[in-house]
Amino acid sequence: MGLQNILSRIAKAEQAAGRAPGSVQLIAVSKVQPQDRVAAVLAEGQRLFGENYVQEAAGKWPAWREQFAGVAVHMIGPLQTNKAKQAVDLFEAIHTLDRPSLAKKLAGLAQVRGGCPDLFVQVNTGQEPQKAGVLPADLDAFVAEVRAMDLPVQGLMCIPPEAEDPAPHFAALADMAARNGLSGLSMGMSSDFEAAIAAGATHVRVGSAIFGARDYSART
Repeated sequence: MGLQNILSRIAKAEQAAGRAPGSVQLIAVSKVQPQDRVAAVLAEGQRLFGENYVQEAAGKWPAWREQFAGVAVHMIGPLQTNKAKQAVDLFEAIHTLDRPSLAKKLAGLAQVRGGCPDLFVQVNTGQEPQKAGVLPADLDAFVAEVRAMDLPVQGLMCIPPEAEDPAPHFAALADMAARNGLSGLSMGMSSDFEAAIAAGATHVRVGSAIFGARDYSART
């Protein structure tokens, strides 16, 4: 457990997969974590973090950005269209683009701002009705639609079904990305990031294995 342990495991997984050292970026998922835990990981040198909630991120990251140079924060939770304006000012990347209405909103904001965070399209690889994400059969058309809006689509993201082997989902996402000429693969979490790296992940999202278990009762 802890940041250095995870970084060591990532390095070993990169080597085992025959990938270049440093080719996988660790997103430390700091949502609903006490500030002292996040500050400790910042002090250890971690600079890329992931948040699920726009309001929570807005409340804590501006001050830390001033204190620690080089901090980047990625949105990895569902993004409501009415929070998009705040999100594009807060985050360097959004991993959860999943519907045309959100794409249109982001495109409009990008025109006004003259830029947009990097975007990953969330794919519902398990076709779970309760889960967000574009269905695999609809992905190619959706990527083409988003590109036509001049949005910076960098890659794909998935969260495999909890009860299933994640490896086939990672392989499927990698195939979809390659087919669409996308280099980014945001996949793999605390329990399965090594399998994701073997399948080509460029970003792994690890929270509890770095910070410890979350206490949702403390969230306001």
